Amino acid sequence: MYYQLLFINNIYFLLIKDILLDMTINNPIFVFAIITVIWFTPGILIRRINELKQIRQKKKRQADAIKKLYPNPKDYSN
Repeated sequence: MYYQLLFINNIYFLLIKDILLDMTINNPIFVFAIITVIWFTPGILIRRINELKQIRQKKKRQADAIKKLYPNPKDYSN
């Protein structure tokens, strides 16, 4: 009895899986959306990483320029 119930649930699950797979793979809008996400995600990530690098470089350059303008005072008390 338990085996039959498990077998029926398994068949029902496979049927639902096939229906959902057919509904998504054969849906051109869904496929277009997935391809678009896969296509643009790496570009967005790389752009964000490069923007953060540029911001860090700009802050470092500014800090170096400020150090040149205001050098550390030398201790002449010897």
